[in-house]
Amino acid sequence: MMLCKLSLKNIKKSIKDYAIYFFTLILGVAIFYVFNALDSQTVMMNVSSSTAEIIELMMTMLSGVSVFVSFILGFLIIYASRFLIKRRNKEFGIYLTLGMSRRKISLILFFETLFIGIISLLVGLVFGVLLSQVMSLVVANMFEANLTKFTFVFSSSACIKTIIYFSIMYLLVMIFNTYSVSKCKLIDLLNGAKKVEKIKLKNPYLCIIIFIISCFVLGKAYHMVTAEFLTLQEITDALKPIIMGAVSTFFIFWSLSGLILRIAMSIKKFYYKGLNSFTLRQFSSKINTTVFSTTIICLMLFITICLLSACLTMKNSMNANIKELAPVDAMFTVNMNMDKYYDKYRNYGYNDSQIKNSHYTAKEMFELFDFDITSYFKDYIEVNTYATENLTLNHTLGSRLDSIRTNFPFLAYDTMESIMKISDYNKVAKFYGINEYSLNNDEYIIVADFKSMVNIRNIALENGEVIEIFGYTLKPKYEVCQTGFLEMSSQHINTGIILVPDNIVDEEYLVQNHLIGNYKTTDREEIIAIENNINELDKNPKASIYLLPSGSTKLAISEATTGLSAMVTFIGLYLGVIFLISSAAILGLKELSESSDNKERFKMLRKIGTDEKMINKALFRQIAIFFMLPLILALIHSIFGIMFAVKILEVFGNEQLLPSIITTAIFIVIIYGGYFLITYNCSKNIIKEKY
Repeated sequence: MMLCKLSLKNIKKSIKDYAIYFFTLILGVAIFYVFNALDSQTVMMNVSSSTAEIIELMMTMLSGVSVFVSFILGFLIIYASRFLIKRRNKEFGIYLTLGMSRRKISLILFFETLFIGIISLLVGLVFGVLLSQVMSLVVANMFEANLTKFTFVFSSSACIKTIIYFSIMYLLVMIFNTYSVSKCKLIDLLNGAKKVEKIKLKNPYLCIIIFIISCFVLGKAYHMVTAEFLTLQEITDALKPIIMGAVSTFFIFWSLSGLILRIAMSIKKFYYKGLNSFTLRQFSSKINTTVFSTTIICLMLFITICLLSACLTMKNSMNANIKELAPVDAMFTVNMNMDKYYDKYRNYGYNDSQIKNSHYTAKEMFELFDFDITSYFKDYIEVNTYATENLTLNHTLGSRLDSIRTNFPFLAYDTMESIMKISDYNKVAKFYGINEYSLNNDEYIIVADFKSMVNIRNIALENGEVIEIFGYTLKPKYEVCQTGFLEMSSQHINTGIILVPDNIVDEEYLVQNHLIGNYKTTDREEIIAIENNINELDKNPKASIYLLPSGSTKLAISEATTGLSAMVTFIGLYLGVIFLISSAAILGLKELSESSDNKERFKMLRKIGTDEKMINKALFRQIAIFFMLPLILALIHSIFGIMFAVKILEVFGNEQLLPSIITTAIFIVIIYGGYFLITYNCSKNIIKEKY
């Protein structure tokens, strides 16, 4: 009972010093609960069955991510416990001197950890439950669902999961604390605070050489993930720049740890101004042992910035793309004349009857199934696309083929090009509300919106490559691809459509017919019923004889896009915020440890007449250097990391990149900056002279 009272007294006495520890635990519990309670928010929403399936998939993935997150938080809690034990070495030494056994000290730590765990769990869960109510509005908005009636929701499954995971973490901390105390020697406990790392100046020439080499290697890694990224085909190739970047980051910090003090000492006016010499020596006294941890923090911040920016860009771009790339209600496509390329289509899984009966348009095919598709449309158009083995990507690239093949060896150069009559494309363009084009009899145009392919095609177009098609020779009307598309999507997927004059097209090479239209109704439930009826046609016996047109509808695209963007956003936020908290908490705890170790030094400054304002200013600068050093390099890494991410995600568009970067910056300022301020205030409290 006495040990319990002593433990509670210790917690109460140290609550200010342990603010970061408590704050991190409470925040960790709250975030863990919120993201594992997302599925409970769907109880108050009316969502379609397909959206419900997406939410279920999202929760399955979040559950897997939670296991990974628990390892990160577990490591963080154990790391924080190391700081707390080190902070109290002298206290434990006094206990031992007074005759208290190590077993009783372990019991004190046991009760303290238990009480801290219970308090942080309770406060974190309360905070998490409240935050999850706000998250319910975010989820409803994300899935474009209507809140039927807002009610207070508590997820018992998320609560139990949070308690189990964090109980395991605290149990590990208890075991770790007991082991640490049992191994401590009395002399080390009493004199631990007096041990100071000697400032060992590294050879400046060696540091300069390593710094230059590291910058060169880092620059090469940047080049590989931006300029050379399309040639990184295998996983091992993609890992090279990652490993190069991580290793060079370590050696940049290693070399800077030996150069910063040397450079500062050479600038005497700066070095001897105010308490700069004290601040820099404080920084240098520990920098040698923090190079590895600073590297890890820098890389975690880099991952956080890229992850949040990429995920938010993808989410915002995909949602914005729906209006642009799915401008009408539905598009149905049917393959035609498949018997012309019998072997090819048989390999795609079509049976002989479907291949031989592929001479009907989409409208005619629906009529064969006794389904009058046009009765559901208020307006519609029908257009065709053509293809011939005499016009592949090889042919359109012309004389530039060899140089392009060298730089982009992964492309399928034997793929037949998609060809459209200019009049058919203009019908689509008018229906979609996008640019229409005109052609002379000896010209062609390529319309595309997938940026990588646009850039490749522009190489040939700028060279004025002519093409031979249906016995005619055509030259490009423009030196660049024109923006346009045919298939509806939430992504920029059009790699290129060749627009040619109507009179040269040979109908024998017709390969697809498209029916595009808008429904007569705008009611969501009625639209769902129509599309369900169309999907039911698969069960018709005729489906084994005739090939049903494949459908692409705005509703289906919207639901799939919403689900995918929500999944990516929540997983990105979950990991990004946890990484950010972990990075900031580790830095904060290290700085609190430094302040605790250097308490006597600050006392000496007071004795020689330094006022409190100068001491606080020196402390602020010292903490700012530790927080800013990994962040600055992480920001530099992120510039190229985001460039790499944008190239990978360019199919989704990058128009929303700037708002996403601004949102990420806000997260960093609030969380990272918040930890910085808490660390500074706690450090001030530690070094403050007690009267």
